[in-house]
Amino acid sequence: MAENVALKLIDSHLESGTFEPGGEIGIRIDQTLTQDATGTLVMLELEALGLDRIRTDTSVQYVDHNLLQTDEKNPEDHMFLRSAAQRYGLWFSPAGNGVSHPVHQSRFGRPGTTLIGSDSHTCAAGALGMLAIGVGGLEIAMSMAGEPLYISSPQVMGVELTGRLPDWVSAKDVILEMLRRHGVKGGVGKIIEYYGEGLESLTAMDRHVIANMGAELGATATVFPADDAVKDYLTASDRAVDFTRIVADEGAEYDLHDSIDLSQLEPLIAAPSSPGNVRPVREVTGEDVFQVVIGSSANPGLRDFAVVAETLADRQIHGQVSLDVNPTSREILADLIAGGWLTSLVGSGARIHQSGCMGCIGMGEAPAVGRNSLRTMPRNFPGRSGTDEDAVWLCSPETAAAAALTGRITDPRDLDMDYPQVRLPERFSANRSMLVPPLPIEEAREVELVKGSNISTLPEFDPLPDDIDLEILLKVGDDVSTDEIMPAGSRVLPYRSNIPKISEFVYIQVDDTYAKRAAEHEGGHAIIGGENYGQGSSREHAVIAPRYLGLRVVVAKSLARIHWQNLANFGVLALEFAAEDDYDALSQGDVLEFRRLREELGRGETITAEADGRKFSFRHGLSPRQVEMVLAGGRIAQRAAKEG
Repeated sequence: MAENVALKLIDSHLESGTFEPGGEIGIRIDQTLTQDATGTLVMLELEALGLDRIRTDTSVQYVDHNLLQTDEKNPEDHMFLRSAAQRYGLWFSPAGNGVSHPVHQSRFGRPGTTLIGSDSHTCAAGALGMLAIGVGGLEIAMSMAGEPLYISSPQVMGVELTGRLPDWVSAKDVILEMLRRHGVKGGVGKIIEYYGEGLESLTAMDRHVIANMGAELGATATVFPADDAVKDYLTASDRAVDFTRIVADEGAEYDLHDSIDLSQLEPLIAAPSSPGNVRPVREVTGEDVFQVVIGSSANPGLRDFAVVAETLADRQIHGQVSLDVNPTSREILADLIAGGWLTSLVGSGARIHQSGCMGCIGMGEAPAVGRNSLRTMPRNFPGRSGTDEDAVWLCSPETAAAAALTGRITDPRDLDMDYPQVRLPERFSANRSMLVPPLPIEEAREVELVKGSNISTLPEFDPLPDDIDLEILLKVGDDVSTDEIMPAGSRVLPYRSNIPKISEFVYIQVDDTYAKRAAEHEGGHAIIGGENYGQGSSREHAVIAPRYLGLRVVVAKSLARIHWQNLANFGVLALEFAAEDDYDALSQGDVLEFRRLREELGRGETITAEADGRKFSFRHGLSPRQVEMVLAGGRIAQRAAKEG
């Protein structure tokens, strides 16, 4: 049977189940990736599991999110992460080395392997012919403990690329075109695989740009073949030995189809405040711009910075614009220096920041209230930038550079200049010595975890009761993101290791009374959501903190994949309305009365409840394994009960 790339990757790692859309499968995991905003919880989970040594081939702990050291919290957490990496056998990437996704692709990515990361943009590694999936932190911990990753079998959507990108159009416009067509829910339940002759002109880093924002489509993963472009990239990264060719068989089929003629694309931009709010740049030209930010995992390649530098060479940015540049790794920074591009950026008026996520996660580079900020980043959810009333647009480096020059949203094709022809070096900077390797196991066992005062232990959660009355403490609309449930940024993220403290910020951007009301509420409570509830980041804090405040049930029209799994991991029952009209029939303050709930969960997919004398039916969609987890109070509690 002819197989596409996605099927080849899954078949070679399948440990349980059958790859049929909708069924649960278990996949063997080769590599894991954690970053500091989520990794502290993963390391605490490893401690709670009593793990002696990780069982994956390669696991790496990065420090790339919480880089601002305004007090002791962040540096103390960095020390904790380093000690945990040494204790359990992980590689460690210290602060300043760069954003996890491009660094991992440069130093560790390998065609034909599986990678999961406690960051939703882990899917970027699909650029190398890997099966790379963003998941919650507990999924990472369990995989490091030797368990498979369990997912619902996705459909494979084949996207045929033809033609060649015209001048002033780049890879970011390809993924923005996918978002324009399919929206932020269009990839849910799907692996997106790109193929076709159009791939010949897309480098591995171009593919990284497209694969990275598969997360914004809601896709399980994005997959590219491992072809000559991947071989060239690994060779330039001093890792030719890691190349394995993996391409779709002739005649391979896909469950779903789409096609893009690259030659017909134009510059696109996602307007505030959703990555799915995509429009042609020409339709919004003339809007004043006050900030332009270059960087992040969505446009992390050397070319993405160099094309901006060459566009701005011997020119000055507009007087009202702050041009903020944060190189995505030390290696990229070294190459920008060697190529003279950093000199051009500095000479044009750019502000150079450290290598890391920075403004993408609201860690500095916050814009002024209501003033347009154009960014080469993957997300523009409300308030994610660090400014509550922000106006963030997502675009390509070319469109960003045009705005920096003119002070307005400008179609870069209207600039009075030729498109820069960037000549990249044959060899990229390769610096593996910046990474701290795992210790031998005997030395590792002597390492003590370094815990500062801000690091708490994981809360213990009780089993799900059989009979329970839950007041609806909050009702929200469609496309609520994890950034809205649990904000990021410099005010909140330093408490990522302190669950009681970070819980004070739950839903603060949506309803700043929720956390206080939940903390004072006696007994558990429920939340009602609309479509695509919990989209965006993989952060577990968006589940653990509400659960700490008493959340027991979420009922939504539909739920985003990672958040849905995270809810089950920590014993929160995630339900969907059987009848969509029932969303309108329930209000904040209503009480959902569940009876014989444990029995219903064990019997089938339908759950019933009463509110104000009316009966409601919900669906849960959990596998028997997940049902057992929820009943136990979460995956850690379930494991402890089995081992006890």
